[in-house]
Amino acid sequence: MSELAEILPTNQIFLDVTVKDIKDLFTLASSRFASITHLSEQLIYDCLQARESLGSTGLGVGVAIPHGRVKGLKEAHASFYRLSTGIDFKSSDQIAVDIVIFLLVPEAATQKHLELLSEIAQILSNKSKRSLLREISSQELVLSEMTNRSH
Repeated sequence: MSELAEILPTNQIFLDVTVKDIKDLFTLASSRFASITHLSEQLIYDCLQARESLGSTGLGVGVAIPHGRVKGLKEAHASFYRLSTGIDFKSSDQIAVDIVIFLLVPEAATQKHLELLSEIAQILSNKSKRSLLREISSQELVLSEMTNRSH
């Protein structure tokens, strides 16, 4: 099983989400993460925003991986958002982002953080996977596609 499969439950996969901008998306994601981590929504939001202020987590081709190390977090968490309309993530290619994978890791989790980011980036760099992720209609199928390494 991939490391991502261990931290991305189907109840953290959200399809056809409507948000107007990054702030809206970060607020929504922070609220949902707060309910499962029992940490402050503001703490999570600030962590994501602080990382984003260092440079866009938009990778191009319509995908982004907002992430951060969160003080007090016990284990890594991920969530998947497919947006109904792409938003500006200030990606270098200027393409609106409609696939977003959030990654939160404990403050000290340096190696695991890098391994998870690498795994996610590898998945999202595959053009056929991105196409499927934009079309799939169920959370279970998204999870299967995200964690299936055979493509």
